[in-house]
Amino acid sequence: MSEAARQRPQLPPGVTLLERGWLSSNNILLCGREACALIDSGYGTHADQTLALVRSALHGRPLDLLLNTHLHSDHCGGNAALQHAYPALMTHIPPGLSAHVRTWDAHALTYAPTGQSCPQFGFDAVLLPGTEIQLGDLIWQVHAAPGHDPHSVILFEPASRVLVSADALWERGFGVVFPELEGVDAFEAVGDTLDLIESLAPTTVIPGHGPAFASIETSIASARARLDSFVTHPEKHITYAAKVLLKFKLLEVQRLDLPAFMAWAQATPYFRLIFNTHFSGLDFSQWIEGLISDLVRSGAAARDGEMVRNAG
Repeated sequence: MSEAARQRPQLPPGVTLLERGWLSSNNILLCGREACALIDSGYGTHADQTLALVRSALHGRPLDLLLNTHLHSDHCGGNAALQHAYPALMTHIPPGLSAHVRTWDAHALTYAPTGQSCPQFGFDAVLLPGTEIQLGDLIWQVHAAPGHDPHSVILFEPASRVLVSADALWERGFGVVFPELEGVDAFEAVGDTLDLIESLAPTTVIPGHGPAFASIETSIASARARLDSFVTHPEKHITYAAKVLLKFKLLEVQRLDLPAFMAWAQATPYFRLIFNTHFSGLDFSQWIEGLISDLVRSGAAARDGEMVRNAG
């Protein structure tokens, strides 16, 4: 066992982290004497795996409650499959986009603009910031956490001081600040959310991606340094976001020939928005090829002639 693995924090009784990769968000199962709840459900193409993992962790118990920290496709793509598998399941989502879930507007929910998919699901209630909710045997506070997503929430359990941070804080950084891609100032909101997390003083953080960690001060300092870099050089964030979207597609399909990859990027509104706003003086195809080359140099992708493969 590595030194890092030995230092991973213990979670409270009844709390199980199902750590996923970077296509699907982590799933957090919370079981108590009377009910079991799941936070976040992964990406749609991983729905069968999500079901298998959750069923195994439940040990024959039903799943009673499903919550989403936010409605990005990698956090709620398994909702529909879980709702089908557990017909009595209650689903709670943040309020910000609830009207668009009710009418199922794939554009307003960002699935169409990002070139991602999410099977349609319903919901029963909203997670209102400033309220509390019982998950398992523990009472969790619901806090607004705008920045990465303007409607995201995080969950904090004050007795154990465990924080479910979603994509507001990772062990090394935070998620792409998507409002910035649409020309909406959101870096300040990222900083405010980091201030909130610091004020909660968690001892353990369960992020949306990656293992649980206890290095809170180090992680917040790292996130603030990253944020400062993006504020000073916003073009870095824009380029980073474009590469993340390309990497996400590779994670989904694993391999794609360059013409098909280029056609997908051409048809994906976020790429057109980013290109027209920030890189219109370049050739679109050369811009995409340059981003792919960056992914290959970083080890996140590999290329064999016209074939681009996921790597890393």
